[in-house]
Amino acid sequence: MFVKNAMIPKHKCYVVDVNDSVEKTLTVLEHHKIDGVPVLSNEEFKGVATRYNIYQSFFLSGMDKETFLKEKKVSDIITDSDKYMTEKDVFENALIELKDSPILPVVGGNNKFLGLVTRFDVLDQFRSAFGMDQKGVRIAFSSVETEGRIARLGDIIQQHSESVISLVTFDESDKLLRRIVLKVEKKDNMDKFLHKLEKSGFRILDIHEDE
Repeated sequence: MFVKNAMIPKHKCYVVDVNDSVEKTLTVLEHHKIDGVPVLSNEEFKGVATRYNIYQSFFLSGMDKETFLKEKKVSDIITDSDKYMTEKDVFENALIELKDSPILPVVGGNNKFLGLVTRFDVLDQFRSAFGMDQKGVRIAFSSVETEGRIARLGDIIQQHSESVISLVTFDESDKLLRRIVLKVEKKDNMDKFLHKLEKSGFRILDIHEDE
């Protein structure tokens, strides 16, 4: 999936102008209960203002609170002017980029601001990938890492007419095993399906049925 498929478009984002005061910026953050906001000059992305760097800048400024809020412009405290993604970037890369920031701007040509990816968006996609919002049976199992194993799993799923909610795979640390988490709709043939998996060399690690 690409960033453009999951980002919040510009018209739904809260932004501030590069000439706005720190006080106005903080008001936007407080009013909308958000931790960071893009800073723009017309439509051009200039950086990010967060609660953290506002507070940090205040403590380092030596100014009294009132003077700092009213006289300091947001342009004086913005960070991460070079930290952003494009619409064509792979969405999974946002997992790494958002480690130290609450928001990740998306820009186009000439640094034109197009939208945002937030930590909430990443978590939402994570929930979707694991089918967490749909009830079913979650089966965790492992398989020897050999060619054709995923295809074999697909054959077994098709043979038993299982309705797949989600399928996620992970490499084990030794690279010889692959862990697989499969979530399917609950059906009466579950025991036969699990037996077939084990008979085909898949080792069942855990089974969890949603309440």
